[in-house]
Amino acid sequence: MHRTTSSNNIEVANSPIMTIKQLSAYLDLSLSAIYKLTSSKEIPHVKRGKRLYFDKKDIDAWVLEHKVTTTADIEKIASDYIRRNPVKFP
Repeated sequence: MHRTTSSNNIEVANSPIMTIKQLSAYLDLSLSAIYKLTSSKEIPHVKRGKRLYFDKKDIDAWVLEHKVTTTADIEKIASDYIRRNPVKFP
């Protein structure tokens, strides 16, 4: 299965390794935004000479590590904490 962007018709393949143009289409980010992320070492990448490559598995994990915690998740964490650490009164 391939996906293309309408603006520049770049194929985002199922390949585990992506070029910067494929990553741009995959994440719907501009090339300059990706270059900024790589130069600040915020996004996982490999540099071979002047070329940048991105492991799809690493990118997917990177995207998901910025997941916003829902209210339900926070309530469950708090409930579990209270259950494990009951308050003891003197």
